[in-house]
Amino acid sequence: MEVRRSRKRVRTVTAWREGGTTVVAIPARFTRAQEAEWVQRMLVRLATQERRRRPSDDELARRAAELSQRYLGARAVPTSVRWASNQGRRWGSCTPSDGTIRISDRVRGMPRWVLDYVLLHELTHLLHAGHGPEFWAELDAYPRTARARGFLEGYAYREERHPGAGAPPGADADADEDTDLFDDEADEPFGRP
Repeated sequence: MEVRRSRKRVRTVTAWREGGTTVVAIPARFTRAQEAEWVQRMLVRLATQERRRRPSDDELARRAAELSQRYLGARAVPTSVRWASNQGRRWGSCTPSDGTIRISDRVRGMPRWVLDYVLLHELTHLLHAGHGPEFWAELDAYPRTARARGFLEGYAYREERHPGAGAPPGADADADEDTDLFDDEADEPFGRP
């Protein structure tokens, strides 16, 4: 862990990961006691954010149920929702015949509203197998559809240009609290017709 003191920083404290190092930036005027208090607070906050962004399979299934209830009237009920490491260029996939949903582990660490969009996209496939107008009408109930699609398209573009670059800088350190392509089986590539 590294603490960075800054004379320019007056009141704010931030924390993020740089490779294997946790960085906490604090105002230069902080006492050692204030530093220790804020470092501890920020480590807890960072861990909480990371847990929220990297849910387990069980947490992923619970979030899918919440999203189905909120945006789809609880009509989409998957038999399983889990992370998958073999998605290749897909963000997620759904097999409507058996109700299984798999989410690419590349989505782990992305902002929650992006993960929510990916989950909703796949949940909507339980109601509409293809990408027809009914599918998009259902998915448009999610207010961040366009924003999430733009994020994923930008991420995919970055991956194509810089293979192995991973998440965009700051994706894991995003403390934005409003964080409160697809290629589905037997479907055309992701996007509106």
